This record gives sequence, C-alpha cells and structure tokens, in this order.
Amino acid sequence: MTPPALPDPPSGVLLVDKDPGFTSHNAVALCRRILGTKKVGHCGTLDPMATGMLIVVVGKATRLQDRLMCEDKVYTATMKLGIETNSQDADGEVVAERPTDALTEEAVRRAFQHFHTEFDQVPPMYSAVKINGVPCYKLARKGQEVERKARRVRVLDYSISRIDLERAEVDFCVHCTKGFYVRTYAHDIGRFLGCGAHLTALRRVRSGHFDISQAVDVPTLKTAGREELAARLIPIDQILAHDADPPQP
Repeated sequence: MTPPALPDPPSGVLLVDKDPGFTSHNAVALCRRILGTKKVGHCGTLDPMATGMLIVVVGKATRLQDRLMCEDKVYTATMKLGIETNSQDADGEVVAERPTDALTEEAVRRAFQHFHTEFDQVPPMYSAVKINGVPCYKLARKGQEVERKARRVRVLDYSISRIDLERAEVDFCVHCTKGFYVRTYAHDIGRFLGCGAHLTALRRVRSGHFDISQAVDVPTLKTAGREELAARLIPIDQILAHDADPPQP
C-alpha cells in the first residue's frame, strides 16, 4: 500500500545511479511510493543498456525540470568498430559488417577530431523523438523508417582512453550539449572511418553541476525509507545557487 502523504511533502532533486534495464519510470514510481507524493518527475531518460546519472525531481523541484534537462552532460562509452546495428547500440540487430584491418590509431583520432565542434546530428530511429506525435522508437519497432530533422549539437570536449585495433574497440569520454545522442556519435564516427560502428557501453557521469559521485545506487533506492530518501534530496536553493557558478567540464 502507498504510505500516507507527508504533512509537508518534500522537495528537491534526487540523483540516481541507474543500472542496466532500470528506467526513469522505475525511478519515478519508486520515489512516489516511498515519499508518498505524486509530484515526481525526471530530467531525461537513458538508453536501456546505459548506466549512470538519472535526475529525479520531487515536489516544487519539478519546476526546474526544463532547466535541468538543458544542461551539458558528460558520458563515458565504448564503441565497437566494423559493425552497425539498427539501434546504433548493442541492443539492436546487426545490419552491416565491414573489415577493420586497415584502421590505424591515427585514423581513429582524426575521426574524433572531425566531430569536435558544432555539427548536425540526426536522431536515431530508436529514440523518443516524436514524429506527428508518435515516438520514433514505436515506429522503428514496426519496421518503419521515417525522416528525422537534424539537430545542431556540440562536442565541448572529448578524450580517448583506449584504442584496441585487435578487438576493434575504442573507449572514450565526451562532454556534449543537450539533445546529443552518443549512439549516433559513435555511428557517425564509424561512418567517417568507412567501417561503421555501434555503442557497446554508455555511462552518464555528469549533468550540469551534478556528478555521479553524488548519486544513490539502485539497491539503496529500492530499500530506502522515507526519511532516508528525503535526506538525500538536494535542496532547491542549493541548485539555484549554482546558476551563477558555471559547471566545470
């Protein structure tokens, strides 16, 4: 049973370290049940296979939802070269395979550098972008391909931590603007290299001023009591105070 509402429903932001398969809907439903309030939302979803920062807003903090969604984000990821999938990640079906024998580290670094500024990015079919009110992923599941408008996005910074040509894998970190699809970033880099690529791992480690070290993990969230969870909320005034203090990359 849902516990009775608190006399003064809590407000603030809860940072959740998402597990694979755990969704924003799961996080919102849990918080509603534990805190006894219906006024709970989230600030952007993560792909099913992805992990890391999921921002949940509670009570009066739901007014900050749009603002928090617009902030820059930082991801760590792994891409597999030579294989393309229909979802641009490891959850999709393989649609193309090409050899990677001729690739060099220099070519890989040059490809990343090519996408290091502003550029147009077309959202993937397996995304929440809506076409005539219907999310693209619902059309994709029916085997439909529709035209999506390109969005202007920006890579503010990036780094490559591993290039393994034998395994055809690259580990990287990317600091990007809102609306950026890391899956499509990997896909486009693969196309630039001429071999194709898809994402095999993705973790959001920062969103605006929030760092993953501040987040509560899913096992703790599932067993938390009302007082414990309320104590983990970041107060609204603390969030607003960051407005004059730009986040570090």
